[in-house]
Amino acid sequence: MKHASKFVSKIFLCLTATIFLIDEAFASSCAGHGIELQVLGSGGPEMQDKRASSSYLIWQDGMARVLIDSGGGSALRFGESGANMTDLYVVLFTHLHVDHTADFPALIKSSYFEDRSKPLPVYGPTGNTLFPSTTEFIQDLFGTKGAYRYLNDFLTTSQSSYVIQAHNVEFKNQRIKEVFNQSGVIATATDVVHGSVPALAWRVDIGGKSIVFSGDTNGGNGNLQLLAKDADILVAHNAVPEGASGVERKLHMPPSVIGQIAVEANIKQLVLSHRMLRTLGKEPQTLEVISHSFNGKTMFANDLDCFTP
Repeated sequence: MKHASKFVSKIFLCLTATIFLIDEAFASSCAGHGIELQVLGSGGPEMQDKRASSSYLIWQDGMARVLIDSGGGSALRFGESGANMTDLYVVLFTHLHVDHTADFPALIKSSYFEDRSKPLPVYGPTGNTLFPSTTEFIQDLFGTKGAYRYLNDFLTTSQSSYVIQAHNVEFKNQRIKEVFNQSGVIATATDVVHGSVPALAWRVDIGGKSIVFSGDTNGGNGNLQLLAKDADILVAHNAVPEGASGVERKLHMPPSVIGQIAVEANIKQLVLSHRMLRTLGKEPQTLEVISHSFNGKTMFANDLDCFTP
């Protein structure tokens, strides 16, 4: 029986590896109609993973409407996707680590050459002793004493009606909070555990579809599964392998936790992103662990992949 069990296990790993390779080879591109999720950055903070850092776009009928995070390298992917800053309704930050925010100034500078004529709302977490709040972060970039103070016009209305409107998401006694509801887009947030880093998970409801972004989290406080209830897609960050411990486990959730949250939330499709060197190459094992609890469709994200809810 032991030999038979090992044989079945090997067959399973071979099949999942084959499925993974097929998914990698035939990643879909955006069709330009309906609601589509595009991954601009599928990597983490490592340059050696040869991926842009975390960033996502939600398209509606060929127009880029919601940007979630803007890690290093994602500004180039934004341009390659065909998106325009002019079309965005809102920008949502999960947290303010470099690999989630570094390319935001590049996107803002690029927008100077477009014809946006309306405010750009930006939402993100509050701060602590190690991290600025979102409003402080924007001031640190573009304020009169900021690193890119020459772009301060983007914080005033003196030159045009295009101005960045930064907001901190505060919960008080709420676990889940709707923070944006305009133009048929609803953005809802919850706070999640990412070590000592102020961090959010986001849910975007648009065009009758719902897409949830875990951001970086260890999955520890139970909020993510509440936010993701019955979502069409959950984008979960596959930053650590099963069995991770120490600091990395305090920051990120392993595949078993991802699978359990997917089941509890009753999601339809799982997209694994924020893929780092410690998880790249372990896709068959990751799928096997997740399949112990979640039997729905699971895909691995690559830069510029497009997923349809």
